[in-house]
Parts: sequence; structure tokens; C-alpha cells
Amino acid sequence: MANAVIMPKAGITVESCIIGTWEKKIGDEVKVGDILFTYETDKASFECESTAEGTLLEIFFAEGDEVPCLVNVCAIGAQGEDCSSLRPEGAAQEAPAVEAPKAEEAKPEVKTAPVIEATAASDGSAPASPRAKKLAERAGVDYSLATPTGPNGRIIERDVRAIMENPPAEKVVASAPVQAIAEEEFTDVKFSGIRRAISKSMHTSLSTMAQLTHNSTFDATNILSYRKLLKAAGDDYAGITLGDIVLFAVSRTLKNYPDLNAHMLDDNNIRLFKHVNLGVAIDTPRGLMVPTIFRADEKSLLEISLEVKALAAQCREGNINPDLLTGGTFTVSNLGALGIETFTPVINPPQTGILGVCRSVDRVRKAADGSIDVYPAMGLSLTYDHRALDGAPASRFLKELGENLEKFTALLAK
Repeated sequence: MANAVIMPKAGITVESCIIGTWEKKIGDEVKVGDILFTYETDKASFECESTAEGTLLEIFFAEGDEVPCLVNVCAIGAQGEDCSSLRPEGAAQEAPAVEAPKAEEAKPEVKTAPVIEATAASDGSAPASPRAKKLAERAGVDYSLATPTGPNGRIIERDVRAIMENPPAEKVVASAPVQAIAEEEFTDVKFSGIRRAISKSMHTSLSTMAQLTHNSTFDATNILSYRKLLKAAGDDYAGITLGDIVLFAVSRTLKNYPDLNAHMLDDNNIRLFKHVNLGVAIDTPRGLMVPTIFRADEKSLLEISLEVKALAAQCREGNINPDLLTGGTFTVSNLGALGIETFTPVINPPQTGILGVCRSVDRVRKAADGSIDVYPAMGLSLTYDHRALDGAPASRFLKELGENLEKFTALLAK
């Protein structure tokens, strides 16, 4: 009897995933554990392993399709076996193409603007996915004009993009002939699921918040010396970084500033958290990801260091549970290793603040005896939502955080 392979549910908050690339084609022999296809949430990419052995009989959804979690994606069984009963509603009646056709060689030519006819759903009442609705809202288009190609006759994101690229005929104005640019002179790149999520989040952040950034520095002499002691201690202690030290200090300092350890629910309501769930910005080949250290205020410096490394590894490997990319109450972004001296980090909604950590630079000051003293000054950049708090408390947070870092060994003793 043929077996179905379902779309995995990558975390309790995930409702649907987008198929990336099919690694197997119809007729291929498959063993348990073989990679069948890749799939994306809006935050991470994963590989789907086969749960059955036999021949890949049918593929129900094509690359780029948005598929609800736990829905049959393909069928595996004995060669020639009937698997029609496993085909979900809304799936293609014929096997989708696994490989996209190669583009023909471009030839420069004179083109005129085409007249494009819009294709609408039969009665404009087709259901639409949340992603499709949000994209249509941002783009200012009517998603009901789209032809649904998703599961169960649903309008999905690519359908909205289709009407964005080919608007209704009445909105297209014929123009004079123009010289086409040869296709070899440019490359069109479609955003990955992660890049789309970052784009959406950052646009929402800057367009809906009253963001302001304060910059300050602190004397990093103490933490640099302490870092040397940790390195000399060996074992896991040697792996504790300056960034880990800053995370520890932030988790303790935030307890005194609840409006920064919070979520904005709307323009009139704010949610204050009892514990610090610290988001840490991680650079990965797939794009920026922000895993969460839950209850960081209760964890030791070593525990924070080990957890950050484990989360960062999962992010870079692309197998992190999406649930670990949610729930943050404040975020820290560290660009010091890249030589950045100051920057303006963008808040991760619905949080009310984010701290940017910068590199240390040598500065001079006058010592008590009148001599010139050179010291390492490390920069901190705090962006906060002015709806949630004013400049004075934001400045006090930066000041207290700097003092805690300058006297870090005393902070550890508390």
C-alpha cells in the first residue's frame, strides 16, 4: 500500500511552509531518511526526509507552493501502484514539474508596452493566505483579482505577485517603443523566505514605530581583562566572548527598565515581562536570524555563552526550531567584530528596544594626576520606541549598563 509523506510542522507556531527544491523526481527509488525536498517557513529552511521506502509515485505540489502543515506532499510505494486516494484537495491533478525550464538566450529587441488582461477569480470570493493578504495590503493591490493556484483553491503569495507584475489592462498605458536591455546585463533574484520575512519585519518596524537611537561608550578595560582570565582558565570558560559578557550585563540591567523589556500591543497598551527573553541577532548564509535565550536573567554567564553558541550553530545549519525564533522581549545586535564604531539598529517588532554593540577604540582622557590616559572605549547604540518610553529613562539604561560593564566583576557577585 502506498504511503504519503506529509509537510512537517516545524514548530507549534507554523501553519504552512513553502516547498523549496525537490531533490527527488517521480520514478526515483527512495529509502527512509533520504532527502525528498527542502521547505521554508518565514524564518528558516529545512530538509524533509522520507518516512517511507519505495518508488516516488507522485508529487502533489510544485516548488514554490505554499502547503499547509501535515498535508500530503507526495506518495511513495511499489512501482505502478495507485495512490490517487492520497492526493489532497487542491493538489495538482497532474504531477508538477520538478525542474523549471531553462531560460532561452536573450536577444535584444525593440518592445512596446503590452496590453495585459487581468485574470480574476470567478466570483472574487476565493480565500487568501495570511501572507497573500499582507503582501496585497503592502503593495496596494486587490488580491481578489488574483487567480488562486494554492491548495484548496486558495490565493497564495505568488498569485498576488502575479497581479503586481501584470496589473489589470485598464491600468496599463501604452507607451512608445523602448530598447530592451539584454538579459545578460542583469540578474533577477527572488527573495528567500527568510529575506522576505526580514524585509517585512524591518519595513513594519520603521513605518509603525517612533524610533530614536542614543549612542554612548564605556571603558572596556575591566571586561577585556576579565576576558583574558577566562581564556586562561580553559575549558568552556575560554569560549566566553565579550559579546557574551554584554548579554549577561543586559539581562541584569533590563530588570530595572521594564518599559524596554516589553512588547507594544498597540498605541495604547504595552506588555511588561517579568523575565528577560533575550534575542540575539545572528548572521547566517540565509540572512539575519534572531534566536531567543529564554529567562536570560536567571542564567549564568557560562550558561548564556553556551546557549548562544548552540543557537547560532542551529541557525547557520538551518535546522533551528522556529519556536526558538520567537518570544524575545529585547534584542542585542553585535557588529563590533566587523569594525563598526556606531550604528542605528532597527527594533524587532513588537519589542520596544534593541541594543547595538560596537567595536572598542582607543581614546584619551586626563588622569587624576593630570597625565594623559589611553583607554579602550566600546560603543553602545540603543534604539527605543519613543511611544513606550522617553529619552531620559532610555539614557539612564545606557548609563547603568555602561557602569555595570565597567564594574563587571562586581555585577557577577550580585
